Amino acid sequence: MSEDWKKFQKLTQAEEYFEFFQLPYEQKIVSINRLHILKKFSQYIQEIDENYTVLSAEDRLNKYCEALEKAYQVFLESTPQEQKLFKVFKQKPKNVITLTEITSD
Repeated sequence: MSEDWKKFQKLTQAEEYFEFFQLPYEQKIVSINRLHILKKFSQYIQEIDENYTVLSAEDRLNKYCEALEKAYQVFLESTPQEQKLFKVFKQKPKNVITLTEITSD
């Protein structure tokens, strides 16, 4: 197993991932969307692991780098509310009727 792979497996903070992959990022964007970026990154990693089962550690890390960049880009162009990555954003508020539910019969 490569040294880079071992280092990657020890990362936990969003900034550590960006620094590991030497990707530029705005601290403000990461601070505001940290959990959402990491969640999206995790989803992309899962897709990579499922679809590319035979990759060297180096190739896998290259794909992960692309995935982190893509996850970050999502939150430059979208909001956590629009992405609905966490359960709280998927739940319908109680005792609230949205405009789309009102019909004129």
